[in-house]
Amino acid sequence: MITNKRPKPPKPPKPPKPLPVEANTHTPPTLKLSEVSVHYGQKMAISQVSLTLPSGKISVLVGPSGCGKSSLLASINRMTDLTPGCRVSGTIHIDQHNILHPNTSLMHLRRQVGMVFQQPNPFPLSIADNIRFPLREHGQKDPEQLHQITRKVLADVGLWDEVAQRLDSPALQLSGGQQQRLCIARCLALSPEVLLFDEPCSALDPLATQKIEALISRLRGRYTILMVTHNLAQARRIADYVAVFWTEQSGAGYVVESGDSQRIFEHSVHPITQSFCHGVPGAIKG
Repeated sequence: MITNKRPKPPKPPKPPKPLPVEANTHTPPTLKLSEVSVHYGQKMAISQVSLTLPSGKISVLVGPSGCGKSSLLASINRMTDLTPGCRVSGTIHIDQHNILHPNTSLMHLRRQVGMVFQQPNPFPLSIADNIRFPLREHGQKDPEQLHQITRKVLADVGLWDEVAQRLDSPALQLSGGQQQRLCIARCLALSPEVLLFDEPCSALDPLATQKIEALISRLRGRYTILMVTHNLAQARRIADYVAVFWTEQSGAGYVVESGDSQRIFEHSVHPITQSFCHGVPGAIKG
């Protein structure tokens, strides 16, 4: 029998779903800093800082500009080694290992400790190659594994649905907030244990800032996180632990008070903390 019915066109394939975010199978490390000082030539930027930053929590460093917070952050993955004349003393333990020991492998350390900067700094490559390039540099060559890791970390940072159809497009075409999330995904691809954020929202608009804060909060428990911010409201929103920095007359930064976020913001005892975090008039003398 002859029929005039035309066959139905095949249904287009459904786009792949993002891979689920998997929890780390190990406990994130504790960071312990003991009497850490940072010098640039003869100038001391950080003086005798001792802190124990809890495993799997978000610790935040607050304080005015120029008190050494970023210098301290950079010392934790030895980025300070790249600055001529910079020297760091004291000890910085990631669990039981002192990362300032001269035998420390910097390649291993910078894989273990990822860092995200103020300005998004994607490589001038495609979106996908921003993830694949560092993986290849660390020995991952299998195309399927490269694809799976790329897909997973983009899903982790909430970018997969936004870029899945344009992975070969230049990363520099992304918005500022998307670029910053891509930089975080690039860190996650190397399976770090510690994440350092140096004012990651300072160059972003409020909507992009909200997304980055939500992302960092979602990473709590999977990584030990240390962040620098000048935004006290941001610190209140996401911090578990807070250290307040100030400067000595010499210009060196030091910690005036540290502890649980709620205690620092609601029941601080040091006059500088009360003035800086609560605006108590006259609390800082001189």
